Formats: sequence, structure tokens, C-alpha cells
Amino acid sequence: MMMTAPLFANTPAALGVSERGLLPPPLEKEIRRIYARSPLYGRRFGLHSEPLAWSCYHEIPALAKKDIVENGHQAFFADYAEIERGFADKRFEYESTSGTTSGPMTVIMEEGWWNAQTERAYLASPILRQFVGRPYRKCVLAPIGCSSNLCPYEDHPFPHRYFDGTVYLNLTSDPFVFPESEWDRIVLELQATQPEVIEGEPVYLALLARATQKRGVKVPSVRAVILTYGKASLQHSRRIAEVFPAPQVDLYGSTEAGYLFVGEAFKDDLQAIDANAFIELAPWRAGLPDVFQIYVTTRDREAMPLLRYHTGDIVQRRATGFRILGREGNIYFRPDGSLVAASDVDEALPENFKCWHWSLVQTGETRWDFHYVADETAAHREIEAALGRLLGAGARVNAFRRKFIAPAASGKFALLKPLAK
Repeated sequence: MMMTAPLFANTPAALGVSERGLLPPPLEKEIRRIYARSPLYGRRFGLHSEPLAWSCYHEIPALAKKDIVENGHQAFFADYAEIERGFADKRFEYESTSGTTSGPMTVIMEEGWWNAQTERAYLASPILRQFVGRPYRKCVLAPIGCSSNLCPYEDHPFPHRYFDGTVYLNLTSDPFVFPESEWDRIVLELQATQPEVIEGEPVYLALLARATQKRGVKVPSVRAVILTYGKASLQHSRRIAEVFPAPQVDLYGSTEAGYLFVGEAFKDDLQAIDANAFIELAPWRAGLPDVFQIYVTTRDREAMPLLRYHTGDIVQRRATGFRILGREGNIYFRPDGSLVAASDVDEALPENFKCWHWSLVQTGETRWDFHYVADETAAHREIEAALGRLLGAGARVNAFRRKFIAPAASGKFALLKPLAK
């Protein structure tokens, strides 16, 4: 029986044409390259030499982060001694993920891979492609264990954190506990660099906007702001735009998979970065036909290529592109089966509400706490009523203004935190 082809986020031109129930040639070619490069996949599921049909594709087991952690990164290589030699002569490098799910993971990448897939992501963005192929200055403010092989782990003085036009501003974790002297340093380096691009985790960038505003500093050189490393809220976006009024780009990816989607922030126009990966859209829940899990197959990757990798993120297909809803564990389901994501909370908050960061946490079956960091106390009853209506089913919400909201042990922030099921 001929099996139906799955949906993909990629453009038809990138995926290729499927004929007679067979995989499109570009996808089959990449799968066979991955099998040839990494013995892990052959041990999990064998491939025949005949052209691959969709029925065979569906039998290839999905790869989860837990599988990589349990097998170890060595499982991707036939001769790990060659990788050790590659480290010695700079042909390979490694990075560790933050450990948000299934524990930290070591990622091996060939030299130059991160820069190459970043350039392809820029080329896929109408806002960012202006920076490709020419020198430009960029400042990055993100968790220490961020998704780049260049992120520093030691306290290097400026300008020794300046690599190929990029300055890494952060030296410590948790931006809520930066002393004023640390913000003095960061803002001074921002002024000294005069970047065209500012990139970072949205909470960090919102607090950078606060620190910059507080010091009366202007950075007119900024032409684009990249929100990445974590889920941005509309509040983050607005506070950043008040201080750095430049187009904002939502750049989604991970250390192990690279950049996968790019679009203008909060425009629901995210597009797959075709040159970086094939992105399969797998149905997630009955009754939600436009909401998908994603399975990623990387392209042209030598070290640790990923095949049908389950990222744990959920995307929604919109009229103009895609929206990243968040990780599976950060989406709430009402009793009637309808979902609530962080973007829904953004839309439900009163229009006059302003904060630097917020977090909505479920504490009981119908009890929720809304924590927010702001310069002034908001109208709590109005917020509580609006969020209660959003959550439904008799939900009761208590709002609290905080001086800080602590990140998870990984250094990342979660906007919506339902009880674990």
C-alpha cells in the first residue's frame, strides 16, 4: 500500500518532487549521506539499496535529545580517534547545550559549520541579508551557555571578546542579578562598538534596553535586532523597540540543529531555512490540524548530522507563514482540548500593561500565579480577570510584581509554565 507523504515546512523547490510514492531526490540523497557519515543510524534502522518510499521513511525512528544523551556523541562516529585528532588540528570543535531537556548534550561540529549555517539563515531573511558578504559590527547578549561555538566561558576584558566584528557582552549568568557596575560596563561596550546588529535572548535584551534607557544612552547605529536563544514575548519586543527602534527578527534554532526558521518578529511569517534543514511537520493533537511537532533532518552536515530529530518544539501554520508556539511542556490545554500558548497570554494582557518580563505559572488545577517585572505596579485585578478569561474552566489568577524572575538551571526563561502532566 502506498503511504501518504508527510507535510514539510520547506518550499516545494527545496524539498523536490515526490513521484510514485518515492521520496523526493534531495531528501533521499541527504538521508543516504547521513547514513554514510554516522553509524548510529544504521544500528537503529537499516536501509535497503532500492529507491526509498515514504513507507520506509516513516519506519526510520525519530531521534530524540534523550537518545543522543544516552548513546553519547561518540555514537555518531565510526572512529572517534579521528575526531580527537580533528580537535587538535582545529578541524572540529564542540559545544554543550544548556540541558533544558534530557540533560546537557555535547555537540560536535566541523570547523566553519556554525558560521556557514548562520549565513544561510541571514540570506533567508529580507532584513538580515543586507549584512551578508560585508563587514559589520554585532553585539550579543545571551546566557553564558548560549548556542554559539564562540560564546566565551572566561572573563576576558574588552576588546578580547571581539571576534570577527562581534562583541560578546555577557560574562555572568542571570541578568536580573547583574549589579549596576556590570550594566555600566555592558552599556559602555555597546556605545564603544556602535553595532549595526544587536542579538540576544529576549529577557537579556529587554533588560539591556532598560539599562540603556536609564543611562540616557542612544545607539543610532542599530539597524536590526535579532531575538533568539529563547521565546520572546510581545512585552520584550515593545520594550526593546522603545530603545532600539530597528526591525526585529525572530531567529529560531538550537545548538545541535542550527538555525531552522527565520522571520520578522511577531508577524507570523516565519519560514523554514531551506538550505539548513528539511523540516517535517508531524500532527500533534486531534482537533488541531494546523499545529505540528517538528522533525528535523540537517543538510550538508559532516559531524553529528541529525535525521528526523524531534526538537520538542511546536509550530503553528498561519496564513503568512509559521509561528513557534514553544516547547511541548510550555503549552497549556484547557479541559475542552483547546490550547493556550505564550503568544495567547501576550494578546490577552491589557493594552496599557507594560513590563520588562513576565511568567505565568500554574500552581494548582485551577490556580495560577502571574509574575512580572516592571517599574510600576500594574492594575492587578484587570490582569487577573483577563488571564482568568483566557485560561477558562474557573481559573483563578494572582498577579505579583517582582524585582526579578529567576531562570531555570539551564539559564533559560519560560513564559508559560503549566503543571507537568
